[in-house]
Amino acid sequence: MGSVGASSTELHGEKDSKAPPPAPKELDAGAQFVLKSRGSWIHSGYHLTTSIVAPPLLSLPFAFASLGWTAGVLSLVIGALVTFYSYNLLSLVLEHHAQLGHRHLRFRDMANDILGPKWGKYYVGPVQFLVCYGAVVGSTLLGGQCMKAIYLLSNPDGNMKLYQFVIIFGGLMLILAQFPSFHSLRHINLVSLVLSLAYSACATAGSIYIGSSSKGPEKDYSLSSNDETRIFGIFNALAIIATTFGNGIIPEIQATLAPPVKGKMFKGLCICYAVVTSTFFSVAISGYWAFGNQADGLILTNFLDESKPLVPKWFVLMTNIFTILQLSAVAVVYLQPTNEVLERTFADPKSGEFSIRNVVPRLISRSLSVIIATTISAMLPFFGDINAVIGAFGFMPLDFVLPVVFFNLTFKPSKRSLIFWLNTVIAVVFSVLGATAAVAAIRQISLDAKTYRLFANV
Repeated sequence: MGSVGASSTELHGEKDSKAPPPAPKELDAGAQFVLKSRGSWIHSGYHLTTSIVAPPLLSLPFAFASLGWTAGVLSLVIGALVTFYSYNLLSLVLEHHAQLGHRHLRFRDMANDILGPKWGKYYVGPVQFLVCYGAVVGSTLLGGQCMKAIYLLSNPDGNMKLYQFVIIFGGLMLILAQFPSFHSLRHINLVSLVLSLAYSACATAGSIYIGSSSKGPEKDYSLSSNDETRIFGIFNALAIIATTFGNGIIPEIQATLAPPVKGKMFKGLCICYAVVTSTFFSVAISGYWAFGNQADGLILTNFLDESKPLVPKWFVLMTNIFTILQLSAVAVVYLQPTNEVLERTFADPKSGEFSIRNVVPRLISRSLSVIIATTISAMLPFFGDINAVIGAFGFMPLDFVLPVVFFNLTFKPSKRSLIFWLNTVIAVVFSVLGATAAVAAIRQISLDAKTYRLFANV
């Protein structure tokens, strides 16, 4: 762990010319091959948009069903403001250390340098890995569910099971996972940005169409009358919203930028949050307006009434295809921290990136990584519960708490300053929310446990 070694720092072009040359160290293959720094600010915008504006946003109407109109919209606004603010703080901390000659390319490097080696090795590193790999599992599962929805539209009496579609999606992932570096995904992530706008527009238009017709359910926006169910539902909904805004790989995305990096991530975040604003709010508000407290964990499910489409069949097919294609890009983006670890472990930085010595281990290790994620997805097909657990345990601390803590520890603002107290309040509030949401997510899993079955055809 620790700050990036001398060779890795030089390789990414952020060495302080005034500092004495550090002792040479072995090249870091993960930094050299996966996190190569060649991108522009607009490329970072593509990466950021794919990592944040993903199909979990189709769960937002379901979250609103537990919060109601006022709390739902307010939670969405706060989530957008706090994450945009936190990601910018994280970027400023990264820029500061880069100017000092210690460019951090990974989240765990930051934690190691700012909080100490144990935090990076035993907390931030493992949590980030679980969050990112969990996102791959969730994306693979949702991709299989969308494929199954298309299949049932075409063949309502078909007997193919969900796990079969998950395996098919996993096959697509096996191919995409072989893209060698994060930077090499820039064109895929541009297409992903367009796809996110497309399926969000479809989800919004479909909800408005159904909500305005007699086909939709009677609108009911009342919350549960059971106090326990309502309270836990609120925290479960907050975890879903946190997951939707979650990223967890800001340092890795910033590592793809060609030096100098100053100001580039802010421009990328502006691109990303322009898309966030247009998609999150339109889907959440239109979906909840159309279906009220009957909104499902995935709003596209509401477009079907017992496998009978409430909108034209071609519209459902098109929306699901857009979603499947973007899910493949999302899953590949969240594989990058895993790929970096695998590359650092098995690759030889002294051999060429495309030499037999490095290509064969890359092919085997990444394929095994995708196969394991696909197997977990097929075995545990409960996307909503997985979504909430990931949000509570991972995205809350990584995206809401640690950025403000890192900023305060790095820049040491005066305890009388507004920014110090704003950051402190954010850290405390979202730490409490994260802990409470974790309890709510685990409770929901225990309630649903009676319906759990390995390889269930849900």
